[in-house]
Amino acid sequence: MARALLALQARLRPLLGPRAAQRGLHSGGPPRKLDLRGIYPPLVTPFTKQGEVGYSHLEENLRLYGRIPFRGFVVQGSNGETPYLTQQERLEIVRRVRETIPRENLLLAGTGCESTRSTIEMTALMADGGADAALVVTPFYFRGSMTSAALIHHYTQVADASPIPVILYSVPANTGLDLPIDAVLTLAQHPNIVGIKDSGGNITRIALLVHKTQNEDFQVLAGSAGFLLAGYIVGAVGGICALANVLGTQVCQLEQLCQAGSWDEARELQHRLIEPNTAVTQKFGIPGLKQAMEWFGYNGGLCRAPLLPLSEIQVKGLRQDFTSNGWL
Repeated sequence: MARALLALQARLRPLLGPRAAQRGLHSGGPPRKLDLRGIYPPLVTPFTKQGEVGYSHLEENLRLYGRIPFRGFVVQGSNGETPYLTQQERLEIVRRVRETIPRENLLLAGTGCESTRSTIEMTALMADGGADAALVVTPFYFRGSMTSAALIHHYTQVADASPIPVILYSVPANTGLDLPIDAVLTLAQHPNIVGIKDSGGNITRIALLVHKTQNEDFQVLAGSAGFLLAGYIVGAVGGICALANVLGTQVCQLEQLCQAGSWDEARELQHRLIEPNTAVTQKFGIPGLKQAMEWFGYNGGLCRAPLLPLSEIQVKGLRQDFTSNGWL
């Protein structure tokens, strides 16, 4: 397996370009320090009426987000409709986002594919496009075979080959697969795996991950604004939150209140964010998120088929979730 991996790395080097070549493929050396603390919106991909990626709308959103104290941005996550993008579109989005945002903003790119080989290749290409870290979702198509051993093997191979740090990504609502705790604890010891985005919403699990990895250079990110306060209380360092595409200032304010220990104000703000967060994640999904973005002056754009726009009744329900909490 090691020989095959070296051969694959050699084949990838012509694709990596100067940026990744400067970083060098990971070779088991000292851990890369990457401070993940802060709030990251998982960017949506605006589509035009013709079904093409609206790159100019994406860039305009980024300029508007420049007024908000985000730590960085996530591309190619669930909210970016990644399964519906071509490889060329994925790489062009990463390149354009990197060129638009300030250098001090981290760019986390989703690189997870179903096979280990494809994930390694995509990670190398995203690194050359300017990504600072790879957000790698669990492979799930053959979920019955995705044991802890299989997942440890997968992520280890990816992290060994990756020219950028790797962040684990567990999102059972979309994959039907929760990255097992024992697998996370094993992978947390890898020098090129720096953290996890946990979107499951199980605070006991998040607390246990923080507790069990406190001696490792490993960071936990809450995967939703709905449990961001609880995440901070148990030791998460930040959040990748869909709602930050709409209420970015408020989500960052919640982070600041938690950092300051202003728990009463933080609790009040968290309560007001729960219903709109649920609306743009669980109830109405990405079409709801994009519709809400339009109300707040951002470019949500259309979704790509087979996702459908909201019905009139759904739009009313979405608006109610924002107005009842004082945001509209």
